[in-house]
Amino acid sequence: MGNLLCCVQVDQSTVAIKERFGKFDEVLEPGCHFLPWCLGSQISGHLSLRLQQLDVKCETKTKDNVFVNVVASIQYRAIANNASDAFYKLTNTRSQIQAYVFDVIRASVPKLNLDDAFEQKNDIAKAVEDELEKAMSAYGYEIVQTLIVDIEPDEHVKRAMNEINAAARLRVAANEKAEAEKIVQIKRAEGDAESKYLAGLGIARQRQAIVDGLRDSVVGFSVNVPGTTAKDVLDMVLITQYFDTMKEIGASSKSSAVFIPHGPGAVRDVTEQIRDGLLQGSVHQHPNL
Repeated sequence: MGNLLCCVQVDQSTVAIKERFGKFDEVLEPGCHFLPWCLGSQISGHLSLRLQQLDVKCETKTKDNVFVNVVASIQYRAIANNASDAFYKLTNTRSQIQAYVFDVIRASVPKLNLDDAFEQKNDIAKAVEDELEKAMSAYGYEIVQTLIVDIEPDEHVKRAMNEINAAARLRVAANEKAEAEKIVQIKRAEGDAESKYLAGLGIARQRQAIVDGLRDSVVGFSVNVPGTTAKDVLDMVLITQYFDTMKEIGASSKSSAVFIPHGPGAVRDVTEQIRDGLLQGSVHQHPNL
């Protein structure tokens, strides 16, 4: 119906290319236009002004000889004022953009190691965008945004990288565990040393108290019982303690057996040994006696 009335409609965000007898005439904006086909005017085609996106996957190699797949996302659109260039100068816009992306990525990534390629994704995207902007502007296209959305190494490389990271983390964990065990052992040794030191002090004080108590008993008994010597009193005290110890052992309810030599000679030997030890302790405690 529109062709019969010599009218044509151009949709929003679209321009139409008008030709007259096969030669470019003008660019028709969105809306309704008079098109006298009988005078050789016709619509050669339409060009969308909407933002378009092209994802390009490029395989290349890094400086450390790792093959990676780099995925670039290109957002572009035709420039309304240069619609004729965008329509006539390029046969396949997407193929042209893809070629430029391949060229820039394969020139940039081989200069970087794998780790640097991940860190410098923005620099690679900027280089691609600058090259595309310079090349595609001559064809009536504007490059809106360029993104490097993924850098994917070979599956074997990814597995090796994961194993390296796992080994590094295990090594750190092992070091931390060893350090913790070292601290525990040091603290345990310090605790044992402190415990033994305090136990030694307790034993020394206990023995000193026993010596002081026996000495006081001997002195008090000698004063209250005239004619007795210190040796007699000490022998009697030691023998009394000896029999008290025997009594406690015999009254114990435990099943363990203790064999102690017993008899007048044994009692005399025990008495002499204890007395000699106490006298030596007294000499060390009171060297002026």
